[in-house]
Amino acid sequence: MKLTRRWISMMVIAFSGGIIFVLPFLFEVYYRPMIDAFGLTNTELGRFMSTLGFVSMLAYFPGGWIADRVSPRLLMTVSLLATGAAGFYFSTIPSYTASLVVHGFWGISITLLFWGAMIRATRNWAPPEEQGRAFGVLEGIRGIGEMVPHFALLAIFAWLGSGDKALSVVIAQASAAIMLFGVLCWFFVDDPVAESGESTNAAKVGLKEVIAVLKMPVIWLIAIVILTGYCAYWGALYFSAYAADVFLTSVAVAGFISIGKMLLKPFAAVAAGFVADKIGVAKSTAILFIVLLLSFVGFALLPGGASMYFLLIVNVLVAGTMIFALRAIYFALLEEGKVPLAVTGTAAGIVSAIGFTPDVFMPEIFGYLLDTYPGAEGYRYFYFVIAGICAVGFIAAMTIQYKYVNKNT
Repeated sequence: MKLTRRWISMMVIAFSGGIIFVLPFLFEVYYRPMIDAFGLTNTELGRFMSTLGFVSMLAYFPGGWIADRVSPRLLMTVSLLATGAAGFYFSTIPSYTASLVVHGFWGISITLLFWGAMIRATRNWAPPEEQGRAFGVLEGIRGIGEMVPHFALLAIFAWLGSGDKALSVVIAQASAAIMLFGVLCWFFVDDPVAESGESTNAAKVGLKEVIAVLKMPVIWLIAIVILTGYCAYWGALYFSAYAADVFLTSVAVAGFISIGKMLLKPFAAVAAGFVADKIGVAKSTAILFIVLLLSFVGFALLPGGASMYFLLIVNVLVAGTMIFALRAIYFALLEEGKVPLAVTGTAAGIVSAIGFTPDVFMPEIFGYLLDTYPGAEGYRYFYFVIAGICAVGFIAAMTIQYKYVNKNT
């Protein structure tokens, strides 16, 4: 019974960790419909995400600190309920300024309250030798938590005519689902901090411990890995717009391409976790960055048009698999880098504050490039930039491998 309860707890944590991001990342599937419904330019839509990213950047560190002190169940429940409530307001298609405020609020409700608590709960969920598969399971189930709602919502969007009213209904239904998981978190998520006896140590995490974490070189290397990997993820977020603008697919087909790649996430994430436990997290990360570098160079060089559909789909599958595998394991570097368990929330907050800054600058870069160089040329420059960033991630991963993993073997 205890084993069953343990897995139910992980299922709710992971599903919640997927569905909570449906609202702030609606543009991944509904890029053109959002521009039309809200009357935005590419740059203005990018500013929604920049606002979310800026607030999140400020919230990651205190959120991690809070996660070392407060029950994950309470934090995640409040976060999901608040995020869904703001979503209902966003479904009314408010003004540009009000929409910016909503995205800023999501930066608080998701990042300050939810993210660190989810990482803390996951690391406590598995022993040290199984951290790769623990985060792989988390990311895999999170993928299902994103994919299933997106498929259902896109079907409803198409059925309702793919217009402004349809988009409003989609946002409202996503908000209701998120609030439902807030209720489920309260009733089904255990408190791994209290159960593992870590709460006393966590309460002692103060300024001295925070400074000690900041002085760990491996923390900064992990932050670079996450930052560069997250830039690659941002490249994938624009696959739908890329397909519609360069390959001239319909909005619905482009949306299904974007959602279709989500099918890869559960399998790629879980497989990556098991492989990382076998050959090492840092080594696996380095390999993934090399493949991503080549894949994004391919996107930059691939000519558009209907005749290139097959190559587009193949490269989307390759990039999607590598990105989901990478996102599944990079927090397992905390264990491989010998970061103490008692400061997991604080460490996760620090590396996340740095690692997820692409939320601030990547939409701005994309919006600027697409407005300055419309069409295929803008996408070409964008994906070349991401390929270069992946090279930096490879160097950071190999540095962790040689300085921390090989040194301890």
